[in-house]
Order: sequence, then C-alpha cells, then structure tokens
Amino acid sequence: MEDLINKIDKNKLPSHVAIIMDGNGRWAKQRNKERVYGHQHGAQSVRNICEIAAEIGVKYLTLYTFSKENWARPKQEVDALMQMLIYYLNHEEKTFMDNQIRLTTIGDTSELSIETQEALTTMMDKTKNNKKMTLVLALNYSSKWELVQMVKRISEDILANKIKVLDIDEDTLANNLCTKDMPDVDLLIRTSGEERISNFMLWQIAYSELYFTDILWPDFSKKDFCEAILDYQKRERRYGKTSEQISEEK
Repeated sequence: MEDLINKIDKNKLPSHVAIIMDGNGRWAKQRNKERVYGHQHGAQSVRNICEIAAEIGVKYLTLYTFSKENWARPKQEVDALMQMLIYYLNHEEKTFMDNQIRLTTIGDTSELSIETQEALTTMMDKTKNNKKMTLVLALNYSSKWELVQMVKRISEDILANKIKVLDIDEDTLANNLCTKDMPDVDLLIRTSGEERISNFMLWQIAYSELYFTDILWPDFSKKDFCEAILDYQKRERRYGKTSEQISEEK
C-alpha cells in the first residue's frame, strides 16, 4: 500500500474528489442479506476513503450520501439509512479529529429529522477548525434541485435591484450554488459498474475526469482509491485547448 501511495504525484492531486457510492444493495444481495446490511458495511468504506484522501492531500471530498430521489425507497431502508448516519456522526469524532477533517454538507438538510440535523450541527461545530481536508456530505441533494434554488436566488436579487440581468455571468451562477465556497470537482468516481451521473453536481463536474469501476462500494478500498488517483494523474486535462497548447503552457 505504501508503494502505491508513493507513486502518487502530490503536485498533481485533484483538489476536489466526488464519489457516487453505489452498490451497497447489490453487495448485500450477493450475500443473501437485506440492503441495510450493505449500507452498514458501506460505512466502513466511508471511513477508509476519508482517511486515505486526507492522508495523500485531497482538500475536498464530496460523498453522494442521500439524494432527493432516495425518499422513494422503502421506508424501512430510508429510516435505517438515517439512523446509520446519526450513528456515524456520533461515533466518528476520532476519525475526524485524528485526520484533521472538517465536515460540511450540501443539500436541503432542513427536511431531515431534528435528530439528524442536531448530529450534523454538532459534528460540524466540533470539526470547524480542522484544516487538512473538508468532507462534504451531499444530503437530500439533487443537482436539479440545486439549480432551481440558484435561479430563485438570482431572481430575488434582480427583483431587489441588487444585480442586473445583463450582469449575470458564470460566476453569478457559481456563487449561488451550494458549493460556492469550494473548487469545482476535478475527479468524479462512481462504483458498482454503473456509468451515469444520477443528478449529481451537474454544474460542478462540467470539466471533471470521470472514473467508473465495477467494484461495489463496500469493497472499495484505500488501494482502489489510490488507483483512481493514479489513473487521474495519467490524463491530460485540456479544458477545450489542444495538447500542443497545454504543452506550451507547462
């Protein structure tokens, strides 16, 4: 494992990695267990990936934890997910503090239970001074919802004469998103073999490198994360330019 970490170029790290943690249910089904069993083991992967991301120097790690669409799942599963989140927040303080991880969220957390909101607020307050990495939990989040909220905020500013329509640019939109204080996503990882975005950070991943793996989330290890980082570092990020232009700028 140490050899793999040493291969990573610390000068070419993605500043912001986002992960669609997929495959908990299938992992449990392969073992003839209920879906909740997969979510429970997926929580261990969350701890592992947080630790390795902070260790190698990733500054922002966003995990797609619960989407707006997930409310449509069976109530028993939703309730179990919320209880697991509360348990995680109440028992992972050592992980956050030992690795100097600051916790924050994106999404409409006002719709979560009071108990869940209190657990989130408590851990965010305890970790607010941690500097090594920011862990972003996308909770009750969807990109379409986020974009609608952005349009509403800008519209309110126009009606209040704070800005003019002709002044609206990309920065105006970006500054009204949930991620206004974060860099855009450099690397998006999705586990389980599915190759779709699932309404996740559509604006922020406009120029992200996409990494899809067949590994189910509960089996996604620190080694797998490092391999995703190494794959990212082999890619040429051109942002619309040619390879020749990129070479000249180096």
